[in-house]
Amino acid sequence: MNQIHEECGVFGVYSPKKEDLASYAYAGLSALQHRGQEAAGIAVNEDRVIRYHKDTGLVNEVFTPPVMKQLGEGTICVGHVRYSTSGSNTALNAQPMVVKHVKGQLALCHNGNLTNSYVLRNALELQGCIFQTTSDTEVISYIITRNRLKAASIEEAVERSMSELEGSYSLVLMSPTKLIACRDPLGLRPLCYGETPDHKLVFASETCALDAVGARLIRDVLPGEIIIVDGNGLHTITTHVGKCKPKLCVFEYIYFSRADSVIEGVQVHEARRLAGKYLAEDSPVDADVVIGVPDSGLDAALGYAEASGIPYDLGLIKNKYIGRTFIAPVQTQREALVHLKLNPVPSVLSGKKVIVIDDSIVRGTTSERIIRLIREAGAREVHMRISSPKFLHPCYYGTDVDSEENLIATHHSEEEIASIIGADSLAFLTVDRAKHLCPPRDPDSFCCACFDGIYPTKLPEATGKMVL
Repeated sequence: MNQIHEECGVFGVYSPKKEDLASYAYAGLSALQHRGQEAAGIAVNEDRVIRYHKDTGLVNEVFTPPVMKQLGEGTICVGHVRYSTSGSNTALNAQPMVVKHVKGQLALCHNGNLTNSYVLRNALELQGCIFQTTSDTEVISYIITRNRLKAASIEEAVERSMSELEGSYSLVLMSPTKLIACRDPLGLRPLCYGETPDHKLVFASETCALDAVGARLIRDVLPGEIIIVDGNGLHTITTHVGKCKPKLCVFEYIYFSRADSVIEGVQVHEARRLAGKYLAEDSPVDADVVIGVPDSGLDAALGYAEASGIPYDLGLIKNKYIGRTFIAPVQTQREALVHLKLNPVPSVLSGKKVIVIDDSIVRGTTSERIIRLIREAGAREVHMRISSPKFLHPCYYGTDVDSEENLIATHHSEEEIASIIGADSLAFLTVDRAKHLCPPRDPDSFCCACFDGIYPTKLPEATGKMVL
């Protein structure tokens, strides 16, 4: 793992009339593509019959025109883009997870990671459950289905299930007649909803997906809240709301979310720009130009430039059209991949003292290659500033930080890391500054566990990822 990988993205839409909702999901998932590039899926409910398709690949690779035609029309639709934080990357693990049981069907989409998945899975297997995937989403589907057999409604089953689930989960699911969205009581992962001009209700991980389908943001789903949409309109269950202090993952603002999204009332672009301002105040350096590493480093670079008075420019250009499945067979080709993804602008960098802003350092290999590119373009000095704190601890809530042994900052000082990656100087955002990226939000309402080791839940009994 050379870089932090994205989360997953969920999407759901309820329409008062039958129509082509798969196209809405396609648009929404395309807007959420940054949250997961390994697999995608869409399920459509037409008159209580659920049709679905899912596979590995990007949204436009999985959903070809013939596939979209087969999905047809419906009144409820859910969709998902995936990065495998739990379980291997196979078509089996793609979502939605569709379950058939004695009371009907269920299609489930999940963003997050259960910390008690291992315990729940073992207990279910001892009761005779047979798992087809290695994803903790299947664990959730079993828990909800088991409770559904005893409950009067699907929403009651979800409410009961939330008492058993630990960790992070933002869920969008549909039954034969209802669209349901819920968020874990800590609110670790984002979830919001909005309405289109023709009264479709839309749920998504980020507001950029609402924008993509022309929906107006109504509000975020509250931590612990269950929202149900059916023929009688929208209603909520708040049994689990307020049970604990919210702990939204701060990395949603630093890296995961798209810059044009609004997460819990704060524009992501503004939070990143503030991170750059903090870096300029805390870690100034004499330089000629400030540049950012595309994409999430650009906003922080702008903030650094504004606060420092040093000119901002585009020093690295990202090639957005490199196929995700490209595999270089030999080391020399693998080394060349960074040149395919990023290309320096010599007129901006040559002869200059350069400040380069990036969102994170994991192992350091990517940073080393970026700095080498900048030096090859003629830079006299390269000073790296990181718009997140040091990764020192594993994350158990969906971020792909699963081993301290792979984190360069756990073994080396800032000076040592600077030497390893070839920078003239290096500085990170402090944890305290990270907690103050969204004023006037309570700084203690963020989860910063991967930076400070303070976890808001019990740690899992087993931490290794399951593989097929």
